Amino acid sequence: MAEIKPFKGLRYTEKAGEPKNLCCPPYDIVSGEQRQRLIEKNEYNIIRLELPTTEAGEDITPYREAAGTLRSWINDGVLKRDEKEGIYIYEMEFSAFGKNLKVKGFVSLVKAEPFEKGVILPHEETLSKAKADRLNLMKATGCNFSQIYSLYTDEDNSVFNIIKKASEKAPNSEFSDDENVIHRMWVVDDPYIIKSIAEKMADKKLYIADGHHRYETALNYRSYVRDNLDETGSSDYVTMMLVNMENDGLAVFPTHRIVRGLKSFDYKSVCEKCAEYFEITPYLNREKGETGLEEAYKNGEKAFVMFTGDNNYTLLKLKERSVMAELLPDKSEALRGLDVSVLHTLILERIFGIDKENMAKQINLTYTRSADEALSEVDGQRANCCFLLNPTRVEEIKNVAAAGEKMPQKSTYFYPKLTTGLVMNKIFD
Repeated sequence: MAEIKPFKGLRYTEKAGEPKNLCCPPYDIVSGEQRQRLIEKNEYNIIRLELPTTEAGEDITPYREAAGTLRSWINDGVLKRDEKEGIYIYEMEFSAFGKNLKVKGFVSLVKAEPFEKGVILPHEETLSKAKADRLNLMKATGCNFSQIYSLYTDEDNSVFNIIKKASEKAPNSEFSDDENVIHRMWVVDDPYIIKSIAEKMADKKLYIADGHHRYETALNYRSYVRDNLDETGSSDYVTMMLVNMENDGLAVFPTHRIVRGLKSFDYKSVCEKCAEYFEITPYLNREKGETGLEEAYKNGEKAFVMFTGDNNYTLLKLKERSVMAELLPDKSEALRGLDVSVLHTLILERIFGIDKENMAKQINLTYTRSADEALSEVDGQRANCCFLLNPTRVEEIKNVAAAGEKMPQKSTYFYPKLTTGLVMNKIFD
């Protein structure tokens, strides 16, 4: 199953400065303005390598600039590879759902396997443009700057107990970011510990939580190296952050849907059409709408809230799950039972006429983690309506992936996002 191995991590030296000013959020959520602020904090911020320009595209020049910057930082001693191979235990401490939570895993190399082998499983669809951008960057730099976030089952905590014990000492790096998330990393180069973890991971499947584009890029990069370069081996592996599914610190936030640009939108007509499938509670205020949504989640009901402006929140609860089996007979029960599948199939596609290609291109449908942003778009008359969703459960993610299927795009939002810059993997010297 999963084949993991240690690596000589490329890390910042003291010459670079404080870690909090060197790391950055995932590149795809960094705006141009935020990118500039990061560089102003420290000229060696990893964003200069991970996002060499604010307009990623087919032009290779930005990627070559990133490669030149990487060489310069290594030559100047700003970045240095560890002398020993190791794994890197990584912990995030944060607040969510009114609680203080911690999630701890480890970063290692993982052998990249095609999805059809059933070793590493995806759960969401991807976009080709993002994969082209990441591939160009890897071709130019030969480096993994960030990690793919993956989950594995560890019901007896056999792996977690090892990494917990190995991280009892003070961390090698620790800082708090702008969202008050504390990031800690421990370097573990003890061969016995590494071997013990690798052996216990050998019978496990991995479920990608975040980083589908980067994983598919790793597969494409491996093929590129085999076809165009003399070197092989190192390109067969990609860096991953591996976390056990039983970790009680895992937090998944919902991604809300904003519908805009429909030629005609009539609230009464929409409700009449929805009545075939849903129990409808109209004209709620925000508090009652969100309370109803939370109660539905606790009761295992399929539900979401439609907001149409003027403080009108409408709670929609699915009457019969059997309708999803009728409409999606070739899909698994796991996929049919997702809130996002219900919303996309019964309302966005059948009632609004927004097909899958439209969704992929985000013509009439956009996404946000922020409920306030979604509501503001409607109140500002920049959108027809929005849908507030409950979060996808971790076990639902596992079940969909295990069934060999993929959720609609933006079905999950694991929080917090892994920081970029604590450790990197230079694939070739």
